Amino acid sequence: MNINDIQLTEIPKISDPDGRGNLSVIEKDVLPYKIKRVYYLYDVPSDGTRGGHAHKELQQFLIALSGSFDVVLDDGETRRTITLNRPNKGLLIPCGMWRELENFSAGAVCLSLVSAEYDEEDYIRDYRKFVSTK
Repeated sequence: MNINDIQLTEIPKISDPDGRGNLSVIEKDVLPYKIKRVYYLYDVPSDGTRGGHAHKELQQFLIALSGSFDVVLDDGETRRTITLNRPNKGLLIPCGMWRELENFSAGAVCLSLVSAEYDEEDYIRDYRKFVSTK
């Protein structure tokens, strides 16, 4: 997948007619894979970063449940920054894409829905090695 093809994905939102808030649902038609692991990041300092790796096979869907943060994507040639700041929009990151998360707002919560259980062998943690595989 080309880095320019990566776009925010709309998550269905159901608004309560009585003004009691919204509900968003992720079912089988939103993601191209079965969810095998769920985790979330929170209390990340505003000057902190997360990520800093790529995956060989794993796909990842990120949602800003609260607050905002930037996702910097890199395909080895081009870098692109996408801001997540709405709980009804998510970002599907395909395998083979370097990612860094930064600029966390106060109270930001990042939900990650991934296609595989944790496997250290699937990670590429050295950027130079990542670029050399492209």
